[in-house]
Amino acid sequence: MASDDILTQPLGAKRSVAQRLRSLGGLRLTPTTIFGGVAAGLAIAGSILVMVGDPQGGEPRVTAAIALREPDSAAPAAIPAPEKPAPAQRSAGEVESASGVTVVRPGGTAAPSDAVVIRVPGAEPVTLAPAPDPRLVERGRHGNVPRLGEGRLRPLDVYARPDPGGGGPRVAILVSGLGIGQAATASAITRLPPAISLAFAPYGNDLERMVARAREAGHEALLQAPMEPFDYPDSDPGPQTLLTSSRPSENLDRLSWAMSRFSGFVAIVNYMGAKLTSDAAALEPILREMAGRGLGYVDDGTSPRSVAPGIAAKTKLPMARAEIVLDAIPRPDAIDRELARLEGQARSRGFALASASALPLSIDRIARWTREAEARGIRLVPVSTALRGGGTRVSTAGP
Repeated sequence: MASDDILTQPLGAKRSVAQRLRSLGGLRLTPTTIFGGVAAGLAIAGSILVMVGDPQGGEPRVTAAIALREPDSAAPAAIPAPEKPAPAQRSAGEVESASGVTVVRPGGTAAPSDAVVIRVPGAEPVTLAPAPDPRLVERGRHGNVPRLGEGRLRPLDVYARPDPGGGGPRVAILVSGLGIGQAATASAITRLPPAISLAFAPYGNDLERMVARAREAGHEALLQAPMEPFDYPDSDPGPQTLLTSSRPSENLDRLSWAMSRFSGFVAIVNYMGAKLTSDAAALEPILREMAGRGLGYVDDGTSPRSVAPGIAAKTKLPMARAEIVLDAIPRPDAIDRELARLEGQARSRGFALASASALPLSIDRIARWTREAEARGIRLVPVSTALRGGGTRVSTAGP
C-alpha cells in the first residue's frame, strides 16, 4: 500500500532518502533503530563467518591449557632400541671358510667334537732348515754337491719341509720346470701354497738365489736332471743330458754338474727321460748314486715304461711316482678334471701324488683348486712325505 506522500508527490520530482525509507512499511528512523539495525547485521554476519570458517560448525567446545612436565634427570626415560632381525643360520663350512680355519672331519660327517683343526690363521709359518748345511756338502769337480752326513744323516731329511701331521686325505703336488723363466718361477713361489713342492731345472741364471727364495717361502725344492727321451736329439732336454749311450762314469759326471747348480734340494726328478728311465742298465748306476748321497727320486709319471721302481727297491733309494699328470692336456677343463680325480684318489686311498709343469695356466688352476680343496678337508703335504714313508706309493723308506 502506497504512502500518502507518494500519492501527493508531483510527477518527475525526486524523493529524499527519508521519504524513501518511510515508504518501506512506514518505518520511522531514529538513532536507536539505526544502531539496533547495525548491531543485528553484525551478529548475522558473524554467524555466517563462524559456520563457514569453523569446521566444528559452531558446536560448543572447551579450550584447556596443558602444562608440560620437566623430565626427571635422575631417571631418564629409556627409548627402546629398534628390534634387529635374528641373524641367519650359517653352516659349519661357511663359518670355517670365513674364519680361515681348516677343519678335517673323518669321513666328512663326524661331529664337531671329533674334528681336527689343522690350519689356524696367524699360525707361525713353517721354516725350512738353512741350506747348504756344512754337514751335508762335499766338493766335486763342478762345485759343491750333496752327500750323506755322519750317522747317515740325509739331505732328504734335513732339507725337507716339516709335515705337522693331522688326519684327513692328503695330496702332494710337484710343479716342475722352474728356474728358467723368472716370471713363472715368481708366480709359482708366491701363488702356490707353501706345501706344494717345486722342482728346478739346472739351466737358469741365479738359481741359488731363486731356490733360496722358494725355500724361504716354505716350498720344498727338488732338482730336475735332464734325461734322454725317445726322440732325442729332436727333443733335447739341454746340455749335460744323461744318455743311454754314455758310459756310467760320464753320466755320473753329468749328474754331478746338475747337483752343483744349487743347494737345499731333497730329491731328483726326471726332466724328460722316457728312453733313459726305460733302460735298466743305464739307469741303475744313476739311481744308486742318488741313494748313496742321501737323496730321493721322484718319477714325474710322464712315461709308463719307467723301470725306476724296481731299481729303487734294489738300491734302497727312496722313490715315489706321480699317479696323475695334471696338465698332460693343457686346457682349463682338463686340468680341473684331473684335479678332481686327484682329490677322489686322496679320499679313497688317504694319499695321492701328482705332477704338473710351470705353465701359467697350470699354476692358476692349481692355485684355485687348493683354496677350495683345503676348505673341503684336503690336506696338502710336501713330496718328501711320500719319500720318507708317509705316502702309499713309496718304493722304499731308504736307509
